[in-house]
Amino acid sequence: MYTLLGPDGPYRSRTPGTLGGHRRLRIYGRLDCPAALRALARGGYTPHRVFFADEATAIATGYRPCAVCSRSAYRAWRAHHTN
Repeated sequence: MYTLLGPDGPYRSRTPGTLGGHRRLRIYGRLDCPAALRALARGGYTPHRVFFADEATAIATGYRPCAVCSRSAYRAWRAHHTN
């Protein structure tokens, strides 16, 4: 079983998440994101790591796209949130 984060909080799933995120920064991105992999290698990221079933769930939970691995989604998010 996997623990994923949804709008109502954590829940158990038989299917792993397709996206990872950082609880404190409220950012989500691909599991192979170079920035996340570097942060994981440094060791400080792991306690704040969360997983999402999909992008819609990450957004509904209040997370924003990663500027490194989800550049176009981040640009759209930023354009919408800076006006």
